[in-house]
Amino acid sequence: MNRASLVIALAATLAASVGCASKNYVRQQTTPLINKTNELDDLTAQNTKAIKDVDARAQAGVQQVMQSAAAADQKAQAAGQQADQAQQLANNAVHRVDVLSNAVANLDNYRIVSETAVHFGFDKDFLTKQAKDELDKLATTVPNTKGYIITVEGGTDSVGPSDYNYGLSERRANSVIQYLGSKYNIPAHKIYLIGLGKDKPVEDNKTREGRAANRRVNIRLMTNTAEGQQQPTTGSTPPSM
Repeated sequence: MNRASLVIALAATLAASVGCASKNYVRQQTTPLINKTNELDDLTAQNTKAIKDVDARAQAGVQQVMQSAAAADQKAQAAGQQADQAQQLANNAVHRVDVLSNAVANLDNYRIVSETAVHFGFDKDFLTKQAKDELDKLATTVPNTKGYIITVEGGTDSVGPSDYNYGLSERRANSVIQYLGSKYNIPAHKIYLIGLGKDKPVEDNKTREGRAANRRVNIRLMTNTAEGQQQPTTGSTPPSM
């Protein structure tokens, strides 16, 4: 029984005991109490609802925080794994650099076994069929060459900023390395890449023909053993692209 019902019951009891003359008086006295009781009931109901709403929001907030913490933990673990992988790659790269540095510490001890050049179109870094044919010719001599390294020098013409041309020359050299590695299984630590940009032209950049000749990659198969010291064979230079 709520408070309003209790007040009404009490009022009814009093009215029955004191008679009709007192009923109006009792009603006058109890009506404000009933109204106040109803207000308190409404306020209690509102407070109860508000408390439930706050509790629901709090629970949702706690759940969201827990989910965010779990997601952050997963990201942290993934970042840690990526950092470990990056460190491993860096260690491998350092090892390859050390091996290569030891191999090319004194290039005077190396002799050219075979060399060729491949050319590229303007602002292009992909190998043409003619370029692949030249690389195929050079690669046939690799299995018979002991103690070898391969130097790959990428170049560009003089058009464009120096920084861009350095990147372009490296991309051209990388296309050669990827081709030799994927088709002939030549290990990366055997290849010495140099991105020259436009710093070492083979022809004058003032002419169209000269610029075309400078858009090239020079490849040299070299050895530091007596068995590999033979008269170098030079691949034919394909026409400019």
